[in-house]
Amino acid sequence: MKRSMRSINKQSELSNWIFLAPCLLVLGVCAGWPLLRTIFFSFTDTALDNLQKTNFVGMDNFITLARDQEWWNAVLNTFIVVIISVPLETFLGLIIALILHKNFRGRGWMRAIVLIPWTIPTIVSARMWGWMLNDSYGIVNELLLRLSIIDAPIPWIASNTLSLLSIILVDVWKTTPYMTLLLLAGLQSLPQNCFEAAEVDGISFTRILVKIILPLMKPTIIVSMIFRTLDAIRIFDLVYVLSSSNSATATMSVYARRHLVDYGDVGYGSAIAMALLFFIVFLCIIYAPFYRKKLTSLD
Repeated sequence: MKRSMRSINKQSELSNWIFLAPCLLVLGVCAGWPLLRTIFFSFTDTALDNLQKTNFVGMDNFITLARDQEWWNAVLNTFIVVIISVPLETFLGLIIALILHKNFRGRGWMRAIVLIPWTIPTIVSARMWGWMLNDSYGIVNELLLRLSIIDAPIPWIASNTLSLLSIILVDVWKTTPYMTLLLLAGLQSLPQNCFEAAEVDGISFTRILVKIILPLMKPTIIVSMIFRTLDAIRIFDLVYVLSSSNSATATMSVYARRHLVDYGDVGYGSAIAMALLFFIVFLCIIYAPFYRKKLTSLD
């Protein structure tokens, strides 16, 4: 009996690998090969106009990167965006998910409307908000002037101080529906009889939220924040479209693109890309045991 079970398990495992093989092959070709090329270029002084001419420079690119103040400014900008936008998107997403979880007339339409900002391509959203925040003809300044909140148009995108704040606000507007969708799915998976029993007992919604919903939603919230953090640390298109010429708001991805394409320095740009990959891997290593610990504490 044990031998037959082992044989079945081996056949099942073999079948799993056979079905996974095409996916792993495509992943290896589409992601593995470019990654290996990037690692190779990061140790060279390759230029974009002549990719065949490569001189091995060892760790010179990474040493230069460690001393590059603009790079560390890009790192700081990236983490400012992550630290502010992810918690804010989670908080707003949870509030909207709690509202959409209630039974009310038109709930289906409201769920569809809430998702509109997320379904709009990021490039389109960035261009749209770029027009709205323009200090000459933007509707945001026009509304604030008509309401007498400001006395003169504000250069939301041109200002070094306000441009990063504008990027964060647009990112929150764009991605909050994504967090709402994840958290709403978690809410719907919770046992509804707990809420019904609590409401029958006359327990306030605040106590239900603190004592029942948030503890049960903790794994969903953690996973959502992990996904969003890993996505936010790679932010590129929104920053590039809104303020590509402003070095004060450049993120790590924008800075890598600038050296790879604008300056044609493939070697140094690849080193920047590898540094960005290092930050992502580092966050994954930190998040993994934290997530397992949280799940274990809930069992």
